Parts: sequence; C-alpha cells; structure tokens
Amino acid sequence: MAEQELQQIDDVLDSDYQAGFVTDIEADTFLPGLSEQTVRDISKIKGEPEFLLEWRLQAYRHWLTLETPEWAHVHYPEIDYQSISYYSSPKQKKDGPKSLDEVDPELLRTYEKLGVPLDERARLAGVAVDAVFDSVSVANTFQDKLAEDGILFMPFSKAVHEHPELIKKYLGSVCRIKIIFMPH
Repeated sequence: MAEQELQQIDDVLDSDYQAGFVTDIEADTFLPGLSEQTVRDISKIKGEPEFLLEWRLQAYRHWLTLETPEWAHVHYPEIDYQSISYYSSPKQKKDGPKSLDEVDPELLRTYEKLGVPLDERARLAGVAVDAVFDSVSVANTFQDKLAEDGILFMPFSKAVHEHPELIKKYLGSVCRIKIIFMPH
C-alpha cells in the first residue's frame, strides 16, 4: 500500500466520527473493569437464575485463558478491557416500560436517528422489533400478537425467567431463526 494511502487511512482513523451522536439520558452505569465480581453483579441486577450465572462465569474464566490473535497485515492498538464499562441501563421504572408510550422520548429519538422502525412505523411495516439500549431491552413490538401464534419474542432477560428450559437447552448453541413476515 502506498504511503499516501496509509496517510489517508490514518487521517480518517484519527478524525472524529462525523455520523456519531450521544443520547443524554440518566443511566445506571458500572465503573470500568471486568472481573468475576462484574459478571456476578450484572447477573444479580438482571435477576438471572444460578445456571446462567455459572455459565457466564465459566465463559469469563475461559476468556481469561485466551490470547489476542495476531492477524497478518492488521494492526490495531491492544484493547484495554479494564477501561470499558460492561453494564449501563437507562434509569426507568423497576419493571421497565409496558409500552412504547412509557419509553423515555429521548430514547425514541435515538432510534429515529438510527432509522430503526419503532412505534407506529413498526406496526405499519409489520415488523417485530426488540429495542435494546446499552445493556437492556427498552421496548418491543408485536410480542402479544406473535404469542397468539405460538412464537416467543421477548428480551433474553425475560425469556430466561419465563422459559428457562429453552434457554438451558440452547444456550451457547447456534439456533436457526425463522423469519416471519406479518401481514399488514
């Protein structure tokens, strides 16, 4: 690669992200750092069952044994995993919003900026959406309608409580997902 091309790449990487934006909402956010205690704290906040906590701890312990791969012709700074916050949740009612009407309007504006169809657009488009912001699901559409047809569509944090047998059976595996188009 020519020196000029490398300089162009460096210039882009060193510049501010022009399409980026910040959603200024009140949130509960963990201090940076990853440890067994972080994993335990996240699991506790989410009210996860013991089997899921143990699965996460086993995954974390395995991750500690891994080394960062070295890729040919790819150079990037080493990731400082201890400088990252691993949990953040918009402050909301204890049980979360029951409908999109209860979601913080600033969150909805964020999804509009991203072009994610929520609210009426999702209903009109016949699209089932699970809106996740930071570490939590903040709203989803068509959950009741899909349930009428025997389709489970819910955040993982809800599924682990309502359908733990399915989570235990498929956790850590690749699942085939059937995409269903709903008539308008």
